[in-house]
Amino acid sequence: MEQSTAGTSPSGGGRSGRNLPAAIAVGVGLGAAVIGSLYTRKELFLLLLVAAVGVGVMELVQAFGSRGIKVPAVPAVAAMVAMQAGAYWGGPAWLLGTFVVSVFVLLIWRMFSSGTDGFVRDATASTFLLVYPPLLAGFAALLLRPVDGDNRVLIFIAVTVASDIGGYAAGVLVGRHPMTAISPKKTWEGFAGSVVVCVGVGAWLVSWLMGGQLWQGALIGALAALLATAGDLIESMIKRDLGIKDLGTILPGHGGLMDRLDSLVTTLVPIWLLMSLFF
Repeated sequence: MEQSTAGTSPSGGGRSGRNLPAAIAVGVGLGAAVIGSLYTRKELFLLLLVAAVGVGVMELVQAFGSRGIKVPAVPAVAAMVAMQAGAYWGGPAWLLGTFVVSVFVLLIWRMFSSGTDGFVRDATASTFLLVYPPLLAGFAALLLRPVDGDNRVLIFIAVTVASDIGGYAAGVLVGRHPMTAISPKKTWEGFAGSVVVCVGVGAWLVSWLMGGQLWQGALIGALAALLATAGDLIESMIKRDLGIKDLGTILPGHGGLMDRLDSLVTTLVPIWLLMSLFF
């Protein structure tokens, strides 16, 4: 999420330049869907995960296609589903195995579908697409596997969302110093806001839901703030390279699903590792 220092927007977003009421409504709706599925039956959350990542994969396939980069959509989505299912029911080995098999499937599919011209370019993009987001998202399924997986996933999502909220609020209110030209609206003040809110939310939730130490939650929160920001910048690089503003329009006030998944997928692996180490 951008941390804006822009002027007033006619779209209702104020200094943010975004349709803030729509963004809040969508965020609340997504949050309700996540919490409802997690604490009703974990497989419902897995279905929600598959649907969200599937839309994100299609957004990237279409974005690549706008620049003449050919990534086969059907096997890419099928590979994503296999990776999530393998991670949830089989564990890390199955996630890795389905990823490797999927890479070869996409390479062979491309080999027989579009000739030799641009094969290395398309094969590289296809492999990248299997990593980002399907392979990374598979660690959400791994977080979900344990008996207390619902709490683990909630903590992961909460600290990542806290990074966006803290960064957005601080960036709008006091943001003055841009972090990087990659994303001019991101500010150091916004990043500081992300860290503060993430550390607080992480310490609280880990202590409450997992019975852990405050420092453990604070460490998870601090790491989430750092990696969520990196995820936003990676997404900005992808969009700048492809010459597009958003990867989709499915979420009013937010853009595409990948515009929301960017920070989530980059925080997943380290948070999964810390959760596995601590609990």
